Amino acid sequence: MELAAEISYVTTEEQLQEALEIRNQVFVIEQQVPADLEIDQYDVISPDAHHVLLYADGQAVATGRLLYYSKDTAKMQRIAVLQSHRSFGYGRVLLLAMEERARELGLTYSVLDAQCQAQKFYEKLGYEVISDEPFYDAGILHVRMRKAL
Repeated sequence: MELAAEISYVTTEEQLQEALEIRNQVFVIEQQVPADLEIDQYDVISPDAHHVLLYADGQAVATGRLLYYSKDTAKMQRIAVLQSHRSFGYGRVLLLAMEERARELGLTYSVLDAQCQAQKFYEKLGYEVISDEPFYDAGILHVRMRKAL
């Protein structure tokens, strides 16, 4: 199946609201993460936070955010695909676009805190677990993972 997906880097408040709405659907409504933990100081248009949207047939269906973790490492965060659009490969397309953005920014590594239920998805894309054991974030078990870009 051919994916009709378009990647967009968030540059307007309208796009940022689309990204935040996807995250609200996935994290707050579906996974019951408290809203005050889900939104933080990086949820603005800023040179320190790179928000990415994926559109399918003109609708925003997936989002993620890239922050600077260290001088050579990107931190991939808030990766979310609407439930109705999962298992079509959009998460993979989104993450690969985020990795490409990190390379454009001159970064050579990517780290992320994966929900344990998504660990195999990230492993298929080349990520390796670097945390000693799973840890809770917003009440959900995670592992820290890393990949050389």
